[in-house]
Amino acid sequence: MAKQIKNSSFTWEGTNRRGQTIKGEMSGQNAAIVKAQLRKQGVNPLKVRKAAQPLFGIGGPKKKKIQSSDITFFTRQMATMIKAGVPLVQSFDIVADGMDNVSMKELVYTIRDSVSAGNDFASALKQHPEYFDDLTCNLVESGEQAGALESMLDKVAVYKEKTESLKKKIKKALMYPAVTLAIAFIVTIILLVKVVPTFQEMFNNFGAELPAPTQFVVYLSVLAQTYWLHAFGILAVIGVGFTQGLKRSPAFRDAFEKFTLQVPVFGDLIRKAAVARYARVLSTTFAAGVPLVEALESVSGAVGNVVYREAVLKIRDEVSSGQQMHFAMKSTGVFPNMVVQMTSIGEESGALDAMLDKAATYFEEDVDATVDGMTAMLEPMVMAFLGIVIGGLIIAMYLPIFQMGDVV
Repeated sequence: MAKQIKNSSFTWEGTNRRGQTIKGEMSGQNAAIVKAQLRKQGVNPLKVRKAAQPLFGIGGPKKKKIQSSDITFFTRQMATMIKAGVPLVQSFDIVADGMDNVSMKELVYTIRDSVSAGNDFASALKQHPEYFDDLTCNLVESGEQAGALESMLDKVAVYKEKTESLKKKIKKALMYPAVTLAIAFIVTIILLVKVVPTFQEMFNNFGAELPAPTQFVVYLSVLAQTYWLHAFGILAVIGVGFTQGLKRSPAFRDAFEKFTLQVPVFGDLIRKAAVARYARVLSTTFAAGVPLVEALESVSGAVGNVVYREAVLKIRDEVSSGQQMHFAMKSTGVFPNMVVQMTSIGEESGALDAMLDKAATYFEEDVDATVDGMTAMLEPMVMAFLGIVIGGLIIAMYLPIFQMGDVV
């Protein structure tokens, strides 16, 4: 396997076709390649120098991990550039210049260099499977072959924007209670380890039997003081083990995804999100001219849950054998009747992509409304839980003092 040559950043100064002096920054393997790239773009390079690197990384932009939002932004910007009639190679430079994430900027320059070397856009994307899934690459490839790259990029951008929005809504629903409960746990440990022992020393001088709630809290405090490091260590091991299990064990991940569908309230939200992704991706791929069986293959990897992935693969097998899709969907038992009926209407009217698009929009809005409802419902529940836990600890500590006041 050939060793990949690392690109460097170069600052350049030159003149355009009108004789105007312009300058900028470009990534390349060496100055000669950068000059060649500039000439292709109609720039006469006068000065090309390797960009100065900040000392110890201080004062310069920092590399950050490439997020799915960076890929979504790149797709939308490329769709806009191509639609505006900007040449493909030049579009890469314009889009890269507008990015703050250095890692993403370098990825864009790498794709640009691959395209400049004679590869098509889809092939350049396929060289980075960790960032661009098969669905994106296949849609871009279809657009290039059909001579409709701008419209296909726009479809990919819409699909990614909708998917990203859906992810953010689900994270929003899960993040609030998780963060609040984590803070409550930490505050409780601090009270048990630091505050309760102070009261305990005072209670030892009373010479009277403590109330049952106070004795229970003192017992918890002794346990916390003795084992709090062990508790945090066990939680850390569980957290790391759980995360690695999801990444490395398909069986564990599938079992967890099946379990999430059974969780009250959250399971319903995950089901709606899976149906929304199914409808959105299938609508996008089918509208792009991808055959239905191949489209279902792409959809199976995008629904985000093993139950729906297996259902989509079952639909694919039945459709390939001649079964109508709405019958195949109904037989899986995981799709709402409304989606099945809309699919049936779409098949009969020849407007399957339009009906699926409407179904996707409906369920995306339903997910949004569900998240807002869950947030409104969880806020008082979480506050009540915090009041019971924190307030219960405080009341238990003051009960002996109240009893002394009654005696006096």
